[in-house]
Amino acid sequence: MEDIKRFDSVSQYNAFNQHTTLHPLVTVVDLSKADQRRMINMYLGMYFVFLKDIHCGDLRYGKQLYDYQEGTLVFFSPGQVVSVENDGELYQPQGHVLVFHPDLLHGTSMQQRIHDYHFFSYQSNESLHISERERQIVLDCLEKISYELEQAIDKHSRKLIVSNIELFLDYCSRFYDRQFITRETVHSGVLQRFEQLLTDYFLADKPQNLGLPSVAYFAGELNLSANYFGDLIKKETGQTAQDYIQNKVISAAKERIFDRNKTVNEIAFELGFKYPQHFTRLFKQRVGQTPNQYRTTANLN
Repeated sequence: MEDIKRFDSVSQYNAFNQHTTLHPLVTVVDLSKADQRRMINMYLGMYFVFLKDIHCGDLRYGKQLYDYQEGTLVFFSPGQVVSVENDGELYQPQGHVLVFHPDLLHGTSMQQRIHDYHFFSYQSNESLHISERERQIVLDCLEKISYELEQAIDKHSRKLIVSNIELFLDYCSRFYDRQFITRETVHSGVLQRFEQLLTDYFLADKPQNLGLPSVAYFAGELNLSANYFGDLIKKETGQTAQDYIQNKVISAAKERIFDRNKTVNEIAFELGFKYPQHFTRLFKQRVGQTPNQYRTTANLN
C-alpha cells in the first residue's frame, strides 16, 4: 500500500481540501472546491460522513469497494483506513463531507448516543442509498451545521452544533430503516440462510470446537458486518440476533434433555457452553425451570 495520509485533526483535513477551519473540532467540506487528486490512502482519526454527488472516485475499505454511487452516504468511525481510487487518473472530488472529532462530544448526550449509530461500523457493501428528497434533507442538515460554524463561537455553539449533528444522524437512522425494506431484494434470504446456518451449527461438531454460536460468526458467514446483520435481524424478526441465537440454543437443549443417557453437564458441553452453570442459568432464564427440573416435569407429563 502507498503512503497513508493521516487525518487526526479537523485542521489537517481542511488544509488538505483548501477549506478554512472555522471550528477546531468539526467541519463540513464541499469537495468540489478541493484540488484534483489521484488515488489516496487515508487514516481517519475522526468521525467522517461522505455524501457522494457524482462519480468521482471509488472508496475502498480493506479489499472491498464500497457500494458507493451517486446519492450515497458512507460512514466511518475513528481508526479506519480507506482508499479513494480512480484508475490512477486525476479526478475532481465531488460531494460533501461532515467531519467531527470525538472530543466534540465530551460532556454532551451524544457522547453515549454515538455508539447507538451502528452504521459507523457497517462494512463496504452496506452503504446508505438515499432518494433525491432524502438527499435534500441531508444537505439541509449540513447547511444548518455550516451556518453554526460560520457564527462566532460562544457558549451556545457546541450545543447547537452537536444537536444538529444528532438530528442529521437520526435522519440517517430513519433512512436506513427505510433501506432495510426497500432493498429487500438485496437482503432476501438472509433470515432463511441464518436459520439454516444455525441448524447446521448444532448438527455438526462446531459447538464443541468453536463454542456457543455468536452473532459475529453468522455475520461473517453471510458476509455482513455484525452490526448491520444484527440490525437487519431485528427489523425482520423483532428480536435481537443474540436473542434469536439463544432461543435456538434453548430449543436444541430441550431436544437433548429427553436423552436420559446424557447428563445435563454433557448436554451443556455439547451445546458449546464452557461452564455448565452458565447453561443452567440461561435455561432457567428462558424456560423458568432448571434443566433438571424441566427433565423431571417432562417425564411426568
